Amino acid sequence: MLRPPGPLLLPRLLLLLLLQFAAAGRPCGPSGLSRDVVLGRLGANITLICRDEVPANVTVQWQVEERGAAVPGGRGRRLAEGNVLLLRWLRYEDSGRYVCSVGSRLLRSLLLLVEEPLETPQVSCYRRSHDKDVLCEWPQRTKPSPGTRAMLWVKRRFTAENATEQRCRYFSKARKFVCRVKVPPGTEDTKHLVVSTCVSNSASGLAGKDKIITLSSVPVKPDPPLNVTVEALEKAPQWLRVNWSYPLSWDPRFYWLRFQVRYRPEPAPAFMEVDQVTTTWLDIRDAWRGTKHVVQVRAQDEFGHGTWSEWSREAVGTPWTDPRDFTSEKGPFSSQFPLEDDSYEVTLPPELFWEDRADGSVMEPSAHPVASPYTFLVAGGSLLLGIALFVGIVVRYRQMWWTGRQRGTKPEGEGQHMLVPLGLPRPPLSDTPLLSCPTPTAPGTLHITHLDYSSSRQ
Repeated sequence: MLRPPGPLLLPRLLLLLLLQFAAAGRPCGPSGLSRDVVLGRLGANITLICRDEVPANVTVQWQVEERGAAVPGGRGRRLAEGNVLLLRWLRYEDSGRYVCSVGSRLLRSLLLLVEEPLETPQVSCYRRSHDKDVLCEWPQRTKPSPGTRAMLWVKRRFTAENATEQRCRYFSKARKFVCRVKVPPGTEDTKHLVVSTCVSNSASGLAGKDKIITLSSVPVKPDPPLNVTVEALEKAPQWLRVNWSYPLSWDPRFYWLRFQVRYRPEPAPAFMEVDQVTTTWLDIRDAWRGTKHVVQVRAQDEFGHGTWSEWSREAVGTPWTDPRDFTSEKGPFSSQFPLEDDSYEVTLPPELFWEDRADGSVMEPSAHPVASPYTFLVAGGSLLLGIALFVGIVVRYRQMWWTGRQRGTKPEGEGQHMLVPLGLPRPPLSDTPLLSCPTPTAPGTLHITHLDYSSSRQ
């Protein structure tokens, strides 16, 4: 059987609520500035006034005390004379106590603070891996003053325990404050934690809005990849190999990372990106010939949980260049188009791929493959060889035709063989006597003999 709540239960709950609100109302920075404090901004001009009214025959002397002076009016560097002191282009070094006096009589002492205006913290929290501590950070648009302090407090929600305090660190390159959250021991992953922040300097302070988090709901944001290198591949003038390693805060034995690589040639302002990289290396196949490239890598949980890490430090590399390749000396600009077999070729200036219209606008280049200069050389040589072969055939044909025609116009009988009979012809079967011409006995005498073949017919 349940017992009814005791009469002291309600006062206890009220006391816990009061303790929580008291902890939330933590002071942040100085409560206010005294009347003798003057606040100046970096790079601005400021005017310091000694007295509202000073006699005309009195000389007012200004001096700024050296750092470390114990009391006003001690040793100091003498400045200008007059009731009004104008300081131009304030620097952080101008901060200090300014004293005006007449002779040895002190008239006024002013404390000048040169500070940048504070920015209210906009806190976001994350974990570098699934088994690491929680980090909270907020960005800064401008660099804070050298004396700026940032603090973070963490406590469990709806408890009267004291909050754990942690000082935050400013990273000038990233322009942000980063704090490590010290989780109270024994805190479950589903328990709510209250995170409070404060940023202050010698002039003022600003508190950020409290953030309620749980360890299970904090997103995972890995550290950037390490040891990013870019190497050229031999005999591959458009290839670059990028290698990197896992961050030290991430153990790949339990969870993996997926990566994103971005790169650009140094003349180009925009990056090209490659997503869904699961290895710690990548081959870039469309690099510009003979041009230095800038490469960066970032990481995310393999299942897409959480957010991307910051980009790694820039790594620089240049593709392999053939000393005999004259095209690499024409300039750093190039443009490559993929062919059907996933290979790349052609190095041409990008201006050739843009066309100017009559109205002055620019048409984007078409993505049709452009033939290589070597292709034009081979085609031209083949064409010249074909023309030479054709001319040779025509000349040979004309020579043969002319020779045949010359043979057909020779005199009759020239070059022809005479037919020699193999025996005497048979006499004809008729009554006509044949004439025989015996050898003459004397020159000039002709003998005619009549031959009778009547007997032979019989």
